[in-house]
Amino acid sequence: MNTLPDVRGNLTPDKPLSDLTWLRVGGPADWLFQPADLEDLQAFLRDLPADVPVFPMGVGSNLIVRDGGLRAVVIRMGRGFNGISIDGTRVTAGAAALDAHVARKAADAGVDLTFLRTIPGAIGGAVCMNAGCYGSYVADHLVEVRAVLRSGELVTLPVADLGLAYRSSVLPEGAVVVNAVFEGAKGDPASLHARMEDQLAKRDATQPTKDRTAGSTFRNPAGFSSTGTADDVHDLKAWKVIDNAGLRGATRGGAQMSPKHPNFLVNTGGATAADLEGLGEEVRKKVFLHSGIELQWEIKRVGEPLGDTTRPDEG
Repeated sequence: MNTLPDVRGNLTPDKPLSDLTWLRVGGPADWLFQPADLEDLQAFLRDLPADVPVFPMGVGSNLIVRDGGLRAVVIRMGRGFNGISIDGTRVTAGAAALDAHVARKAADAGVDLTFLRTIPGAIGGAVCMNAGCYGSYVADHLVEVRAVLRSGELVTLPVADLGLAYRSSVLPEGAVVVNAVFEGAKGDPASLHARMEDQLAKRDATQPTKDRTAGSTFRNPAGFSSTGTADDVHDLKAWKVIDNAGLRGATRGGAQMSPKHPNFLVNTGGATAADLEGLGEEVRKKVFLHSGIELQWEIKRVGEPLGDTTRPDEG
């Protein structure tokens, strides 16, 4: 790999990414860069050779890194990017701030961002995938984001420029989100915290929160209702079509579709990335054969299979 720029933060070669993902799988990244601050990040991206790929990574909550690792510089934000400030009903949160922490801080100030409380991960990832829960999405509250472009330029991007859609966004190629501004409704702090406690209880009752997972595996099917007609894109749930195909609890190696919630991939211990992705693809195939519905991955999958030097489709 080309010589990389000098940094004030940490730049680690051949960093195993299994240490950094919730599923605890994946080979090494060529480099892991943890910038000391915004200026360090800007200088690094500005001086990085144009042919060196970058991959911004949050807390690895919605990610499978393949067993062969990632031929890129993985950029992971730390303490310099996890600040939270509140001005009236506007909440500014750093990309590394945990979603749950932002929800709690906002509630303390009487601002309703309670939908973030049960979303695993950090704000940067929540913006990139337009995360949502209980009928509310990032798109409903986001005002703007600040991001560093591959040139090192710091830009402010209004929500209208982000192309936010169901579990997706459109950001400039190579851009790294550094913070986001949200607008929330006013609310009583005690009531907001009580609502979040109810949400947590509901989540824990229905999802395998004690297991090693990466959240929902597949997006809810688009274009189908419970009767199979194109009436309501949110009516049919991914877990239901997986269950209907008899795949609740299905296994492959150390990977399993959770018996508690069949849209959750679980590393039961010793699973490889190939086990997890292979089981997911097997589920997609069998669901399609059973119902004609083609499930789309919600978990992001990156990198190369073990022993493969080609770059696979990351679909």
